[in-house]
Amino acid sequence: MIINHPLLGPRDAAEFIYLGDASLIDRPDWKAENAMEQFHEYGYLRDNPAGEHQELWYHEQGDRSWLVVTRNTLTHEITKVEMARDVARSRGRDK
Repeated sequence: MIINHPLLGPRDAAEFIYLGDASLIDRPDWKAENAMEQFHEYGYLRDNPAGEHQELWYHEQGDRSWLVVTRNTLTHEITKVEMARDVARSRGRDK
């Protein structure tokens, strides 16, 4: 599988480590009244979608960047690759 890195161009998936659901970018607020419940869901509950899904990939054997890859889990077709920092900023997560 080829991942078209936004800065470096097409790279073999062997250079990356798959880290799971991209919703992990949205870490719960530890100050929230129901923080314990939110962190339980954040840490243990995951969807297993059939179809288009956003995933986190880490470019370990390259520039060590984090990417959000939009991929179809049935066909493995990649439709979008974004820098994770840009996705986090667009969601209002500058941390």
